[in-house]
Amino acid sequence: MIVYPTVYDKTNLLMPTPEKDRSQDKKVTPLRCLIGSTISGSLAFGFYHLTFSIFQSFTTKPLISHNPLVLKIGSLVRTLVMGISCLVTFIFGFVALGLTLLAIQLFWKNLFSISIEKE
Repeated sequence: MIVYPTVYDKTNLLMPTPEKDRSQDKKVTPLRCLIGSTISGSLAFGFYHLTFSIFQSFTTKPLISHNPLVLKIGSLVRTLVMGISCLVTFIFGFVALGLTLLAIQLFWKNLFSISIEKE
């Protein structure tokens, strides 16, 4: 059993205190950004294909019922599923784009800081 030293915060709740701050160990580098961008981009690509297959499935299988309430609820559920799948696809794609741009920015910053130091 691992026992962490504890301290009391302002609300008097016991909180474990880490021995070392782990956020200082990992610095942002262009390589880390590109790895994250690749992972996020591949997830976005997979969700894009999933979204496309959901759209195709919903268009080929119409709702069949004579009850207007069933048609409204079915339409609502289909709209929510399509909206959430589009949202997830956009989020992962946007994160991939942002991480790629951050990698480019860090690369240029490092490149110019090295050239300035040589002069």
